[in-house]
Amino acid sequence: MNAKEVKEPLIHLTKRGGVSKGRAMRIRLLAVLVALIFCAVITGITTGINPLEVYSSIFIGAFGSARKAWITLQDVSILLIISLALTIAFRMRFWNIGGEGQVLMGGLGAAACMICLGDSLPNWLVIVLMLVSSLALGALWGFIPALCKALWNTNETLLTLMMNYIATQLVLFFTIRWEVPKGSGKIGIINQNSHAGWLPQVFGSKYLLPVIVAVAVTAFTYVYVKYTKHGYEIRVVGESPKTSVYVGINLKKVFIRTMILSGALCGLVGLLLVGGINHTLTSTISDGRGFTAVLVSWMAQFNPFAMIATSFIIVFMDRGAGEIATRFDLNQSFGDILTGIILFFIIGCEFFINYEIHIRKDRGRSQGGK
Repeated sequence: MNAKEVKEPLIHLTKRGGVSKGRAMRIRLLAVLVALIFCAVITGITTGINPLEVYSSIFIGAFGSARKAWITLQDVSILLIISLALTIAFRMRFWNIGGEGQVLMGGLGAAACMICLGDSLPNWLVIVLMLVSSLALGALWGFIPALCKALWNTNETLLTLMMNYIATQLVLFFTIRWEVPKGSGKIGIINQNSHAGWLPQVFGSKYLLPVIVAVAVTAFTYVYVKYTKHGYEIRVVGESPKTSVYVGINLKKVFIRTMILSGALCGLVGLLLVGGINHTLTSTISDGRGFTAVLVSWMAQFNPFAMIATSFIIVFMDRGAGEIATRFDLNQSFGDILTGIILFFIIGCEFFINYEIHIRKDRGRSQGGK
């Protein structure tokens, strides 16, 4: 047979065999640097404002005062706990998109105890019941989609997402029932005079408790996933469900148990928000963190300690965006655009960490074939 000319593609990709942690970190830092330069160009072209002033405003928005710094750490802690809760499920490839609803249900449980029991029980007992109620309702909101997945193989992404809307409507229903004053459409500060059910301040700081809880949950998640039998089963199910069945792991049991834990941790966040930070309940108390946590978890590649950095980046940019809007009289969306650009570069650099681009040097090159 005559030889045939086979054209090689101009560009083709190959998966990298292994990238050292140092090199991967250098690629990520380069991505951040390029993102900042790109944002500076966009800022200069669209607003005429000195980009350095914009970047300094971002820092001021997050750490411009002691109070701002504590609020930033508090927000990082809340986002981190939700991200860790979702990661436990993500590690077994159960896509829990219901963090928002699970947080709301935890907050609803805490608020119910504060409103209904605050005047009749000792404060310590109210707080204990708040903790139990928040964990239980959050766990319930994780248990329901897990049970449906185990029994009928339903789509967990869709079901956990729909559970968010049910939780939102439940909170709205009880908001109307408990509204103060009547007709206001909001609950207001719960037990403002008696402080019944308000979580205690740690070392006199109202911001420190979420930070301590976040540290504890991070350590717990790392140990649970890496060193316990349940964590081993989660990892095996995530890597290969068929292998897990072969070695005798009960998939249904793992799904249900893991989602109960994931939902309970989200419910714990609801307790912190209602009992320790806001002292009220609204349908927007989670502020979209249940969805943002999905991004945090994926950016950190399900690594609990890496999530500290990714949570910090997102909160830092979000608080900076608010400062930009205030200081330069710009729309809040401008700060969000800068945040989106930086996150785009950070996420995009993972492609270059995992894949290598090859460009054909000789365009006329061909291979012979029979």
